[in-house]
Amino acid sequence: MVSTFIMMTAAAFGGSEAEGEVWFERQRLGDVTYESASAVDINNNGVMDIVSGEYWFEGPDFETQHKITDIRQEGTYYDSFSDYPMDVNGNGYMDIITGGWFNESVRWRENPEGEPVEWETHDIATVGNVERPCFWDITGDGHVEITPNTPNNPQRIFRLIRDEEGRGTGEFEEYTISSQNTGHGLGFGDINGNGRGDFVSANGWFEHPENPLEDEWPFHADFELGSASVPILVHDVNGNGLNDLIVGEAHDYGLYWMEQQLDDEGNRSWEKHMIDPDRSQYHDLQLADIDNDGELDLITGKRYWAHQGGDPGAEDPVGLYYFKINGGEFERVTIDYGPPEEASGAGIYFWVEDITGNGWKDIIAPGKEGVYLFRNQGLRE
Repeated sequence: MVSTFIMMTAAAFGGSEAEGEVWFERQRLGDVTYESASAVDINNNGVMDIVSGEYWFEGPDFETQHKITDIRQEGTYYDSFSDYPMDVNGNGYMDIITGGWFNESVRWRENPEGEPVEWETHDIATVGNVERPCFWDITGDGHVEITPNTPNNPQRIFRLIRDEEGRGTGEFEEYTISSQNTGHGLGFGDINGNGRGDFVSANGWFEHPENPLEDEWPFHADFELGSASVPILVHDVNGNGLNDLIVGEAHDYGLYWMEQQLDDEGNRSWEKHMIDPDRSQYHDLQLADIDNDGELDLITGKRYWAHQGGDPGAEDPVGLYYFKINGGEFERVTIDYGPPEEASGAGIYFWVEDITGNGWKDIIAPGKEGVYLFRNQGLRE
């Protein structure tokens, strides 16, 4: 399929093309419907490529696609819920970390040093149903660990074993932070202000111990978030020095933030504030400065058919948005909106990065409605 380009403003489908507005060029990649994607230089030629599911698309025009591997399909799902770049075997080429609900495992796909041949897939571990892998530096050593959200199983951490020069060896160490299941939703950030990142789950948060890969993480049952987004974002929304939570309803209507409050005795409580009650299936959320004003924005959108049409709002139009946070007075800006035959949502694992090198962050938005690249063209003059 030839990629299609559409020029659009951030107020497309309901706003004017005003001076000073961010605008985008939208391109559909091939004719694929995977729900995860990332940007990475696959063949080490200095040009960013895009990985999504069974293929990688060669930059800078992303017209040529190369097969990576066959991926198990279950209904409208492809069993690949992330495409995270990591040099696992230390050979200087970026491999891909993934995981799936149906194969119940975390895996890595070995980059054949940029050659246009299919990749070998290696199992890291069987962990139970994977809602989505997440990637954070848990230990503070500058390297990212793999932390899959496994709603029906305890939370695990997978740390790449590195040699003396810091290169990956192709092997991982596995740690379990607690014996209890974590539910649908996972976040990571400093909740109690001690400078260490804590895990946030659907029904509370796990406090980062002094030895995170040896000690059990104390649990605080402070809230119930239901089927929460993956990730749950930890961010100081109102600027008062306490980190709050930004949460999407992954399988229902709603997007909201939980304000962290401390009384004079240090007792912690949480107050819920609605951001958007009218749109459903906010499954993936990210923070990035999309309009280059020096402030982080909330980027998200509807995951189309998250439960194969079984969720409230499943047949509503899809959309991709960014929200100005404004100290808690969130303002939605529409990037794309419409029926799934014409517009894009955000999938289960989308990607935000300056791919074109123009200084403005672009968005790769995969989903069952198609995989789209939104090239950020900056402010309209």
